[in-house]
Amino acid sequence: MKSLFSEAKLGNLSLKNKVVMAPMTRSRSLGNVPGDLVATYYEQRAEAGLIITEGTSPSPNGLGYARIPGIFSEEQTKAWKKVTDKVHAKGSKIFVQLMHTGRIGHELNLPKGAKVLGPSAILAKGQMWTDTDGMKDHPTPQEMTKAELKSTLEEFVTASKNAIQAGFDGVELHAANGYLLEQFLHPSSNQRTDEYGGSIENRIRFVVEVAEAVSVAIGKEKTAIRLSPYGAFNDLFPFPETHEEYSLLAEKLNQIGIVYIHLVDHSSMGAPTVEPETVQNIRKAFKGTLILSGGYDVERAEKDLSSGLADLIAFGKPFLANPDLVTRFQKNIPLASFDQTTLYTPGEKGYSDYSFAG
Repeated sequence: MKSLFSEAKLGNLSLKNKVVMAPMTRSRSLGNVPGDLVATYYEQRAEAGLIITEGTSPSPNGLGYARIPGIFSEEQTKAWKKVTDKVHAKGSKIFVQLMHTGRIGHELNLPKGAKVLGPSAILAKGQMWTDTDGMKDHPTPQEMTKAELKSTLEEFVTASKNAIQAGFDGVELHAANGYLLEQFLHPSSNQRTDEYGGSIENRIRFVVEVAEAVSVAIGKEKTAIRLSPYGAFNDLFPFPETHEEYSLLAEKLNQIGIVYIHLVDHSSMGAPTVEPETVQNIRKAFKGTLILSGGYDVERAEKDLSSGLADLIAFGKPFLANPDLVTRFQKNIPLASFDQTTLYTPGEKGYSDYSFAG
């Protein structure tokens, strides 16, 4: 039997296989609350040993995209309980990904009173879909005050507690793909002159503080993080200190003792390749579980599992049109292709209506 399909340990959790469903924004949560359709979607894909949900905001300020879910209200927390119950009934484990969009957002997508925030008041190039006015340019974010840094950290903590109440096995902090936590890591989006900007040590400070606070609140064995060194999403690109910064960040996260680092390589989508030396440094510095993702097939997954480079492998796009992806992998059943036009549209079309191989 291939290693990918064998059982694994994740902290104190037992996983039925080493296949992870990667987080993917699907924009089906009307009113920012995940409904029954969302629960069905995750239940269908519970062949994975571990599911990581789509990006879910810990704050009204973090709801930058249309129809993405949150987990900061009682209504949202109760709604997520339906999801976790269905996934657990299928024998899978599930982490919620906490994604604060930061400067990648638009006021038209935010609830009343919320605002677009960032480490610095630096505009991100590009546009954002709004349901009311179509495509709109990103606005220039407001630079976060010290008070807002503190309140945002507290929002991450409260959302993490809500996640455990909702039955999640843990939380994955989204410090990748150009969203708020990664915005602090990048010198192009973080030009602060206080202790949260400037040096590498200062730029990683907020991410480390959030990880530490969440691990204290819900347990380090339930706290994880996603990183995308050398990514090119949302107007953040590799910088000269990328290797040094992520190596130090891995050391700090190891000291906290979080359960996993989820390292994503976007080179299959046109971004620069993650430097092998950086992956190896993170693997060496971090003693917890390492999840690798980005353009994997079964053969490459087996290679990185058998070499010890990775402990678990995450698959994203293949899960879109193949809810029974693990079965298809095991039986060499051809994979269905997904409909690009329905990735972010409301409703079940291109979401929960993909067929099983039988």
